[in-house]
Amino acid sequence: MINPTLNLYGLFVPAFLVMALAAWGCLKIAHAGLARIGFYKVTVHPALTDLALYVLILTGLSALFIQ
Repeated sequence: MINPTLNLYGLFVPAFLVMALAAWGCLKIAHAGLARIGFYKVTVHPALTDLALYVLILTGLSALFIQ
């Protein structure tokens, strides 16, 4: 099971916050790649597509680190 907090030099940071920031970074990389190939021209609402991708990436990261 994942430790719910990380100790960074005496500062306790929630592990979910670290995963959320990592998912945001992965989303920015994926967004740049998808925008380059023209994926967002096909979607109806690009912001909702980004939200769905963020949730999928965050779920995948949490499932990866929960084991």
